[in-house]
Amino acid sequence: MIKKGKLATFFIIVAALLVLIGTTSNWLLKDTKLGLDLKGGFEVLYEVQPLKKGDVIDANAMSATLTAIENRVNVLGVSEPDIRIEGDNRIRVQLAGVKNQSEARQILSSTAELSFRDINDKVLLDGSDLKAKGAKVGYDPQTNAPLVELTMKSKEKFYEVTQQVSKMQPPANRLVIWLDYEKGDTYEKEIQKENSKIVSDASVQQPINSDKAIISGGDITAEYGKQLSSILNAGALPVKLDEIYSTSVSAAFGQDALDQTLFASMIGVAAVFLFMLLFYRVSGFVSIITLLFYIYLVMIFFNGINAVLTLPGIAALVLGVGMAVDANIITAERIKDELRSGKSVLSAFKAGNRRSFGTILDANLTTLISAGVLYYFGTSTVKGFAIMLMVSIAVTFVTNVFISRYLMQLLVSSRWFDKKKTWFGVKESEIREL
Repeated sequence: MIKKGKLATFFIIVAALLVLIGTTSNWLLKDTKLGLDLKGGFEVLYEVQPLKKGDVIDANAMSATLTAIENRVNVLGVSEPDIRIEGDNRIRVQLAGVKNQSEARQILSSTAELSFRDINDKVLLDGSDLKAKGAKVGYDPQTNAPLVELTMKSKEKFYEVTQQVSKMQPPANRLVIWLDYEKGDTYEKEIQKENSKIVSDASVQQPINSDKAIISGGDITAEYGKQLSSILNAGALPVKLDEIYSTSVSAAFGQDALDQTLFASMIGVAAVFLFMLLFYRVSGFVSIITLLFYIYLVMIFFNGINAVLTLPGIAALVLGVGMAVDANIITAERIKDELRSGKSVLSAFKAGNRRSFGTILDANLTTLISAGVLYYFGTSTVKGFAIMLMVSIAVTFVTNVFISRYLMQLLVSSRWFDKKKTWFGVKESEIREL
Protein backbone atom coordinates (compact mmCIF):
# COMPACT_ATOMS: atom_id res chain seq x y z
CA MET A 1 0.00 0.00 0.00
CA ILE A 2 1.37 3.41 -1.02
CA LYS A 3 2.00 5.76 1.90
CA LYS A 4 0.98 9.11 0.45
CA GLY A 5 2.12 11.00 3.53
CA LYS A 6 5.74 10.05 2.84
CA LEU A 7 5.47 11.26 -0.76
CA ALA A 8 3.79 14.48 0.35
CA THR A 9 6.56 15.13 2.89
CA PHE A 10 9.19 14.56 0.20
CA PHE A 11 7.64 17.01 -2.26
CA ILE A 12 7.03 19.63 0.45
CA ILE A 13 10.70 19.49 1.51
CA VAL A 14 11.91 19.64 -2.10
CA ALA A 15 9.62 22.58 -2.89
CA ALA A 16 10.73 24.42 0.27
CA LEU A 17 14.41 23.93 -0.61
CA LEU A 18 13.93 25.15 -4.18
CA VAL A 19 11.94 28.21 -3.05
CA LEU A 20 14.59 29.02 -0.43
CA ILE A 21 17.42 28.76 -2.97
CA GLY A 22 15.52 30.67 -5.67
CA THR A 23 14.47 33.59 -3.47
CA THR A 24 17.75 34.17 -1.62
CA SER A 25 20.43 33.33 -4.22
CA ASN A 26 20.73 36.92 -5.48
CA TRP A 27 21.25 38.19 -1.94
CA LEU A 28 23.81 35.46 -1.29
CA LEU A 29 25.83 36.18 -4.44
CA LYS A 30 25.70 39.92 -3.81
CA ASP A 31 27.14 39.38 -0.33
CA THR A 32 30.05 37.28 -1.61
CA LYS A 33 33.43 39.01 -1.50
CA LEU A 34 35.44 38.64 -4.70
CA GLY A 35 39.21 38.38 -4.82
CA LEU A 36 41.31 40.64 -7.00
CA ASP A 37 41.56 37.98 -9.74
CA LEU A 38 37.78 38.33 -10.17
CA LYS A 39 37.26 41.98 -9.25
CA GLY A 40 40.53 43.47 -10.38
CA GLY A 41 43.03 45.05 -8.04
CA PHE A 42 46.55 44.96 -6.69
CA GLU A 43 48.55 42.35 -4.76
CA VAL A 44 51.98 42.77 -3.25
CA LEU A 45 54.17 40.57 -1.07
CA TYR A 46 56.59 42.35 1.27
CA GLU A 47 59.58 41.05 3.14
CA VAL A 48 59.92 42.79 6.49
CA GLN A 49 63.38 44.15 7.28
CA PRO A 50 64.56 46.01 10.42
CA LEU A 51 64.85 49.78 10.20
CA LYS A 52 67.97 49.89 12.31
CA LYS A 53 70.87 47.51 12.65
CA GLY A 54 70.36 45.24 15.62
CA ASP A 55 66.56 45.42 15.58
CA VAL A 56 64.80 42.05 15.71
CA ILE A 57 61.83 41.09 13.55
CA ASP A 58 59.70 39.11 15.99
CA ALA A 59 55.99 38.43 16.37
CA ASN A 60 55.42 41.81 18.04
CA ALA A 61 57.16 43.67 15.22
CA MET A 62 55.11 41.79 12.62
CA SER A 63 51.88 42.52 14.48
CA ALA A 64 52.72 46.22 14.75
CA THR A 65 53.56 46.32 11.04
CA LEU A 66 50.30 44.62 10.15
CA THR A 67 48.37 47.21 12.16
CA ALA A 68 50.24 50.08 10.50
CA ILE A 69 49.50 48.67 7.04
CA GLU A 70 45.83 48.23 7.91
CA ASN A 71 45.69 51.89 8.95
CA ARG A 72 47.24 52.91 5.64
CA VAL A 73 44.82 50.79 3.66
CA ASN A 74 42.05 52.75 5.36
CA VAL A 75 43.66 55.86 3.88
CA LEU A 76 43.23 54.33 0.42
CA GLY A 77 39.55 53.73 1.09
CA VAL A 78 39.70 50.11 -0.08
CA SER A 79 36.81 48.05 1.24
CA GLU A 80 37.48 44.59 2.65
CA PRO A 81 41.26 44.30 2.08
CA ASP A 82 43.02 40.98 2.62
CA ILE A 83 46.19 41.51 4.67
CA ARG A 84 47.96 38.57 6.27
CA ILE A 85 51.30 37.54 7.74
CA GLU A 86 53.07 34.70 5.90
CA GLY A 87 55.94 32.90 7.55
CA ASP A 88 58.20 34.76 9.95
CA ASN A 89 58.91 37.93 8.00
CA ARG A 90 56.49 38.35 5.10
CA ILE A 91 53.21 40.20 4.70
CA ARG A 92 50.88 39.78 1.74
CA VAL A 93 48.47 42.58 0.86
CA GLN A 94 45.56 42.10 -1.55
CA LEU A 95 43.52 45.15 -2.43
CA ALA A 96 40.60 44.20 -4.64
CA GLY A 97 39.13 47.11 -6.58
CA VAL A 98 42.02 49.52 -6.03
CA LYS A 99 42.45 51.83 -9.04
CA ASN A 100 45.60 53.88 -8.50
CA GLN A 101 48.19 51.15 -7.90
CA SER A 102 51.23 53.44 -7.87
CA GLU A 103 49.62 55.50 -5.11
CA ALA A 104 48.76 52.32 -3.20
CA ARG A 105 52.33 51.05 -3.43
CA GLN A 106 53.74 54.39 -2.24
CA ILE A 107 51.38 54.64 0.72
CA LEU A 108 51.92 51.04 1.81
CA SER A 109 55.71 50.89 1.62
CA SER A 110 56.66 54.38 2.80
CA THR A 111 57.94 54.21 6.35
CA ALA A 112 56.43 57.68 6.94
CA GLU A 113 59.18 58.46 9.42
CA LEU A 114 58.87 62.17 10.11
CA SER A 115 61.85 64.18 11.29
CA PHE A 116 62.64 67.88 11.80
CA ARG A 117 66.26 68.74 11.03
CA ASP A 118 68.51 71.70 10.35
CA ILE A 119 70.31 72.10 7.04
CA ASN A 120 73.22 70.11 8.49
CA ASP A 121 70.85 67.14 8.88
CA LYS A 122 70.93 67.22 12.66
CA VAL A 123 67.73 65.79 14.20
CA LEU A 124 65.78 68.36 16.18
CA LEU A 125 62.38 66.63 16.43
CA ASP A 126 60.92 63.39 15.13
CA GLY A 127 57.57 61.69 14.63
CA SER A 128 57.27 60.87 18.33
CA ASP A 129 56.96 64.61 18.99
CA LEU A 130 53.88 64.80 16.80
CA LYS A 131 50.56 64.60 18.60
CA ALA A 132 48.43 61.51 17.81
CA LYS A 133 46.26 62.27 14.77
CA GLY A 134 47.96 65.65 14.81
CA ALA A 135 48.19 66.16 11.06
CA LYS A 136 45.40 67.77 9.06
CA VAL A 137 44.84 69.61 5.81
CA GLY A 138 44.18 73.32 5.99
CA TYR A 139 44.26 76.42 3.79
CA ASP A 140 46.24 79.62 3.99
CA PRO A 141 43.80 82.36 5.12
CA GLN A 142 45.40 84.88 2.74
CA THR A 143 46.13 82.91 -0.43
CA ASN A 144 43.73 79.98 0.15
CA ALA A 145 46.61 77.67 -0.82
CA PRO A 146 46.45 74.16 0.70
CA LEU A 147 48.80 73.31 3.55
CA VAL A 148 49.37 70.62 6.15
CA GLU A 149 49.13 71.63 9.78
CA LEU A 150 51.05 69.59 12.35
CA THR A 151 50.18 69.74 16.05
CA MET A 152 53.12 69.05 18.33
CA LYS A 153 52.93 67.38 21.73
CA SER A 154 55.01 70.03 23.45
CA LYS A 155 54.61 73.71 22.70
CA GLU A 156 57.69 74.49 24.80
CA LYS A 157 59.92 72.00 22.96
CA PHE A 158 58.85 73.31 19.58
CA TYR A 159 59.57 76.86 20.79
CA GLU A 160 63.10 75.86 21.83
CA VAL A 161 63.78 74.20 18.46
CA THR A 162 62.53 77.16 16.43
CA GLN A 163 64.49 79.51 18.67
CA GLN A 164 67.65 77.51 17.95
CA VAL A 165 67.05 77.58 14.19
CA SER A 166 66.11 81.27 14.11
CA LYS A 167 69.52 82.19 15.56
CA MET A 168 71.29 80.68 12.55
CA GLN A 169 72.49 83.04 9.84
CA PRO A 170 70.34 83.07 6.66
CA PRO A 171 69.98 80.98 4.60
CA ALA A 172 70.89 78.41 7.25
CA ASN A 173 67.91 79.35 9.42
CA ARG A 174 65.68 76.67 7.94
CA LEU A 175 63.60 74.05 9.70
CA VAL A 176 63.77 71.09 7.32
CA ILE A 177 60.95 68.54 7.56
CA TRP A 178 61.91 65.14 6.17
CA LEU A 179 59.82 62.11 5.34
CA ASP A 180 61.74 58.82 5.41
CA TYR A 181 65.25 60.22 5.98
CA GLU A 182 67.88 57.50 5.47
CA LYS A 183 71.51 57.35 6.44
CA GLY A 184 73.54 59.04 3.73
CA ASP A 185 70.84 61.53 2.75
CA THR A 186 71.84 65.20 2.84
CA TYR A 187 69.87 68.41 2.62
CA GLU A 188 72.04 69.80 -0.18
CA LYS A 189 71.49 66.79 -2.47
CA GLU A 190 67.88 66.07 -1.59
CA ILE A 191 66.60 69.61 -2.09
CA GLN A 192 67.68 69.40 -5.76
CA LYS A 193 65.62 66.30 -6.49
CA GLU A 194 62.23 66.43 -8.16
CA ASN A 195 60.65 63.82 -5.86
CA SER A 196 62.40 64.94 -2.73
CA LYS A 197 61.98 63.42 0.70
CA ILE A 198 61.99 66.98 2.03
CA VAL A 199 58.40 68.12 2.38
CA SER A 200 59.22 71.55 3.78
CA ASP A 201 62.27 73.74 4.43
CA ALA A 202 60.73 76.96 5.67
CA SER A 203 62.99 79.70 7.04
CA VAL A 204 62.49 80.57 10.71
CA GLN A 205 62.84 84.30 11.39
CA GLN A 206 61.86 84.14 15.04
CA PRO A 207 60.88 81.55 17.66
CA ILE A 208 57.39 80.13 17.21
CA ASN A 209 55.43 80.26 20.44
CA SER A 210 52.88 77.69 19.32
CA ASP A 211 52.38 73.97 19.02
CA LYS A 212 51.64 74.26 15.29
CA ALA A 213 54.06 73.51 12.47
CA ILE A 214 53.01 74.30 8.91
CA ILE A 215 53.97 72.44 5.74
CA SER A 216 53.20 74.61 2.73
CA GLY A 217 54.50 75.54 -0.68
CA GLY A 218 53.84 74.98 -4.37
CA ASP A 219 54.28 71.20 -4.08
CA ILE A 220 51.47 70.90 -1.54
CA THR A 221 48.26 70.29 -3.43
CA ALA A 222 44.96 69.53 -1.73
CA GLU A 223 45.22 65.87 -2.77
CA TYR A 224 48.85 65.48 -1.70
CA GLY A 225 48.17 67.31 1.54
CA LYS A 226 45.32 64.94 2.37
CA GLN A 227 47.44 61.92 1.53
CA LEU A 228 50.42 63.18 3.54
CA SER A 229 48.35 64.00 6.63
CA SER A 230 46.57 60.63 6.42
CA ILE A 231 49.87 58.74 6.23
CA LEU A 232 51.29 60.66 9.19
CA ASN A 233 48.14 60.04 11.22
CA ALA A 234 48.22 56.33 10.35
CA GLY A 235 51.61 56.14 12.01
CA ALA A 236 55.13 55.38 10.90
CA LEU A 237 56.02 51.83 9.96
CA PRO A 238 58.24 50.27 12.64
CA VAL A 239 60.13 48.35 9.92
CA LYS A 240 61.27 48.57 6.33
CA LEU A 241 59.24 46.78 3.64
CA ASP A 242 61.05 45.24 0.66
CA GLU A 243 58.74 44.39 -2.21
CA ILE A 244 59.58 40.90 -3.50
CA TYR A 245 56.49 40.24 -5.61
CA SER A 246 53.56 42.17 -6.98
CA THR A 247 50.82 41.70 -9.54
CA SER A 248 47.81 43.61 -10.74
CA VAL A 249 44.58 42.65 -12.48
CA SER A 250 42.42 45.16 -14.32
CA ALA A 251 38.75 45.34 -13.42
CA ALA A 252 37.80 44.44 -17.01
CA PHE A 253 40.04 41.37 -17.01
CA GLY A 254 38.68 40.31 -13.63
CA GLN A 255 35.08 40.60 -14.87
CA ASP A 256 35.91 38.58 -17.99
CA ALA A 257 37.57 35.90 -15.86
CA LEU A 258 34.52 35.78 -13.58
CA ASP A 259 32.06 35.51 -16.48
CA GLN A 260 34.04 32.78 -18.24
CA THR A 261 34.64 30.81 -15.05
CA LEU A 262 30.98 30.94 -14.03
CA PHE A 263 29.91 29.86 -17.53
CA ALA A 264 32.33 26.93 -17.52
CA SER A 265 31.24 26.00 -13.99
CA MET A 266 27.56 25.99 -14.95
CA ILE A 267 28.29 23.76 -17.95
CA GLY A 268 30.25 21.36 -15.74
CA VAL A 269 27.60 21.23 -13.02
CA ALA A 270 24.81 20.80 -15.61
CA ALA A 271 26.73 17.89 -17.16
CA VAL A 272 27.00 16.25 -13.73
CA PHE A 273 23.26 16.72 -13.14
CA LEU A 274 22.42 15.21 -16.54
CA PHE A 275 24.70 12.23 -15.91
CA MET A 276 23.07 11.52 -12.55
CA LEU A 277 19.57 11.74 -13.99
CA LEU A 278 20.31 9.43 -16.95
CA PHE A 279 22.24 6.75 -15.06
CA TYR A 280 20.55 6.69 -11.66
CA ARG A 281 17.03 7.97 -12.36
CA VAL A 282 15.31 8.39 -8.95
CA SER A 283 18.60 8.39 -7.02
CA GLY A 284 19.97 10.88 -9.54
CA PHE A 285 16.97 13.20 -9.13
CA VAL A 286 17.42 13.23 -5.36
CA SER A 287 21.14 13.88 -5.88
CA ILE A 288 20.40 16.93 -8.04
CA ILE A 289 18.15 18.44 -5.38
CA THR A 290 20.70 17.91 -2.62
CA LEU A 291 23.57 19.14 -4.81
CA LEU A 292 21.73 22.42 -5.39
CA PHE A 293 21.29 22.73 -1.63
CA TYR A 294 24.92 21.73 -1.16
CA ILE A 295 26.15 24.63 -3.36
CA TYR A 296 23.81 26.99 -1.51
CA LEU A 297 25.09 25.92 1.92
CA VAL A 298 28.72 26.13 0.83
CA MET A 299 28.26 29.75 -0.26
CA ILE A 300 26.46 30.61 3.00
CA PHE A 301 29.25 29.08 5.06
CA PHE A 302 31.91 30.69 2.87
CA ASN A 303 30.37 34.13 3.36
CA GLY A 304 29.88 33.40 7.04
CA ILE A 305 33.61 32.96 7.64
CA ASN A 306 34.21 36.19 5.68
CA ALA A 307 36.32 34.41 3.08
CA VAL A 308 37.22 35.85 -0.31
CA LEU A 309 36.13 34.03 -3.44
CA THR A 310 38.88 33.62 -6.04
CA LEU A 311 39.27 31.71 -9.31
CA PRO A 312 40.83 28.73 -7.49
CA GLY A 313 37.98 28.97 -4.99
CA ILE A 314 35.41 28.55 -7.76
CA ALA A 315 37.46 25.65 -9.11
CA ALA A 316 37.39 24.05 -5.66
CA LEU A 317 33.63 24.54 -5.49
CA VAL A 318 33.13 22.76 -8.81
CA LEU A 319 35.55 20.04 -7.69
CA GLY A 320 33.52 19.80 -4.48
CA VAL A 321 30.39 19.20 -6.54
CA GLY A 322 32.16 16.28 -8.20
CA MET A 323 33.22 14.92 -4.83
CA ALA A 324 29.78 15.46 -3.35
CA VAL A 325 28.09 13.63 -6.21
CA ASP A 326 30.64 10.87 -5.80
CA ALA A 327 29.10 10.16 -2.40
CA ASN A 328 25.70 9.79 -4.08
CA ILE A 329 27.14 7.61 -6.84
CA ILE A 330 28.72 5.22 -4.33
CA THR A 331 25.41 4.87 -2.50
CA ALA A 332 23.40 4.57 -5.73
CA GLU A 333 25.72 1.87 -7.06
CA ARG A 334 25.46 -0.09 -3.81
CA ILE A 335 21.66 0.11 -4.03
CA LYS A 336 21.81 -1.12 -7.64
CA ASP A 337 23.98 -4.05 -6.57
CA GLU A 338 21.46 -5.01 -3.90
CA LEU A 339 18.57 -4.68 -6.35
CA ARG A 340 20.37 -6.94 -8.85
CA SER A 341 20.65 -9.59 -6.14
CA GLY A 342 16.85 -9.68 -5.94
CA LYS A 343 16.24 -7.71 -2.75
CA SER A 344 13.24 -5.42 -2.35
CA VAL A 345 13.67 -1.70 -2.93
CA LEU A 346 13.49 -0.93 0.81
CA SER A 347 15.96 -3.70 1.73
CA ALA A 348 18.32 -2.66 -1.08
CA PHE A 349 18.20 0.94 0.11
CA LYS A 350 19.06 0.04 3.70
CA ALA A 351 21.86 -2.34 2.73
CA GLY A 352 23.26 0.07 0.15
CA ASN A 353 23.45 2.89 2.69
CA ARG A 354 25.12 0.66 5.25
CA ARG A 355 27.75 -0.64 2.83
CA SER A 356 28.57 2.74 1.29
CA PHE A 357 29.05 4.89 4.39
CA GLY A 358 32.52 3.64 5.29
CA THR A 359 33.82 4.17 1.76
CA ILE A 360 32.42 7.71 1.60
CA LEU A 361 33.89 8.57 5.00
CA ASP A 362 37.39 7.29 4.10
CA ALA A 363 37.44 9.07 0.71
CA ASN A 364 36.42 12.43 2.15
CA LEU A 365 38.68 12.14 5.18
CA THR A 366 41.79 11.63 3.04
CA THR A 367 40.84 14.61 0.86
CA LEU A 368 40.24 16.70 3.99
CA ILE A 369 43.75 15.89 5.21
CA SER A 370 45.21 16.94 1.84
CA ALA A 371 43.24 20.20 1.91
CA GLY A 372 44.49 20.89 5.44
CA VAL A 373 48.10 20.43 4.33
CA LEU A 374 47.51 22.76 1.37
CA TYR A 375 46.08 25.42 3.68
CA TYR A 376 48.90 25.13 6.21
CA PHE A 377 51.76 25.32 3.73
CA GLY A 378 50.10 27.20 0.86
CA THR A 379 49.96 30.91 0.25
CA SER A 380 47.44 33.34 -1.19
CA THR A 381 45.16 31.70 -3.78
CA VAL A 382 46.25 28.20 -2.72
CA LYS A 383 44.76 28.89 0.71
CA GLY A 384 41.54 30.04 -0.97
CA PHE A 385 41.36 26.75 -2.85
CA ALA A 386 42.05 24.76 0.32
CA ILE A 387 39.42 26.62 2.37
CA MET A 388 36.73 26.08 -0.24
CA LEU A 389 37.70 22.40 -0.52
CA MET A 390 37.50 21.85 3.25
CA VAL A 391 34.15 23.63 3.44
CA SER A 392 32.89 21.51 0.53
CA ILE A 393 33.88 18.27 2.25
CA ALA A 394 32.19 19.29 5.50
CA VAL A 395 28.96 20.31 3.76
CA THR A 396 29.01 17.09 1.72
CA PHE A 397 28.27 15.09 4.86
CA VAL A 398 25.38 17.34 5.79
CA THR A 399 23.69 17.35 2.40
CA ASN A 400 24.72 14.45 0.21
CA VAL A 401 24.98 11.87 2.96
CA PHE A 402 22.32 12.69 5.55
CA ILE A 403 19.80 14.92 3.71
CA SER A 404 20.05 12.87 0.53
CA ARG A 405 19.48 9.66 2.44
CA TYR A 406 16.55 11.14 4.32
CA LEU A 407 14.85 12.18 1.07
CA MET A 408 15.54 8.78 -0.46
CA GLN A 409 14.11 7.12 2.63
CA LEU A 410 10.89 9.11 2.26
CA LEU A 411 10.51 7.94 -1.34
CA VAL A 412 11.41 4.32 -0.67
CA SER A 413 9.27 4.11 2.48
CA SER A 414 6.27 5.35 0.53
CA ARG A 415 6.29 1.89 -1.19
CA TRP A 416 5.53 3.61 -4.52
CA PHE A 417 8.71 2.15 -6.04
CA ASP A 418 8.33 -1.42 -4.80
CA LYS A 419 7.64 -2.67 -8.32
CA LYS A 420 9.67 -0.01 -10.13
CA LYS A 421 13.23 -1.24 -9.58
CA THR A 422 14.28 -0.08 -13.05
CA TRP A 423 13.64 3.51 -11.91
CA PHE A 424 16.89 3.20 -9.94
CA GLY A 425 18.98 2.58 -13.07
CA VAL A 426 18.86 -1.21 -12.99
CA LYS A 427 17.90 -3.17 -16.10
CA GLU A 428 15.16 -5.74 -15.73
CA SER A 429 17.43 -8.43 -17.18
CA GLU A 430 20.03 -7.79 -14.45
CA ILE A 431 17.68 -8.52 -11.56
CA ARG A 432 17.91 -12.04 -10.14
CA GLU A 433 14.81 -13.55 -8.62
CA LEU A 434 15.21 -14.95 -5.14
